[in-house]
Amino acid sequence: MDKVIVIAGPTGSGKTTVADYLYQKYGVIKVITHTTRPKRKNEQSGIDYYFETDETFDDNHYLEQVQYSYYRYGSSYEGLRRAWSKNPIASIVLDTAGAVTYLKELGAQVEILFLRVNEEKTLKDRLLKRGDSLEAIQKRIDSPEYRRDMQLPEELQGRATVINNDDWEHTKQKIDQFYQRVKEATKKIPNEG
Repeated sequence: MDKVIVIAGPTGSGKTTVADYLYQKYGVIKVITHTTRPKRKNEQSGIDYYFETDETFDDNHYLEQVQYSYYRYGSSYEGLRRAWSKNPIASIVLDTAGAVTYLKELGAQVEILFLRVNEEKTLKDRLLKRGDSLEAIQKRIDSPEYRRDMQLPEELQGRATVINNDDWEHTKQKIDQFYQRVKEATKKIPNEG
């Protein structure tokens, strides 16, 4: 059975770092998402995003989509199938609302990895190292989305693997254990009927 690892958690918890680690160590393909925002200088369509117009964006079938700063973003069944055609285990970074949607839509094919950090100061420090301005960081931390993503939603409790990403070496061990469980689950055939 194909699986998608949904990586969720607050900004600065290390979601992209974990997705990169899964790709580099295990070849877990990242699901490429769609956007109508303009391509940045070093971005490539089909690698960073599928860059769409408003018209072509509507040609896809989305599991979830949002509008942010006048641009549309979404993850599609088409993008998921493309990832699965390369590897039966794919990953995607989503906010907690997206993780809940994926679980509702795909059920047993979804494995949730929820990252948290014990100290909010650690999150702020990581955002500063990323190059975000203090003003942008504070705006993000004050947002309702940030507060929402700090907590594991009720719908994901009992289904998510929660990892405290305070120490990268410890986190990698936990991710390795998680990945081995997911890999074993891909070998299991769901019961028919």
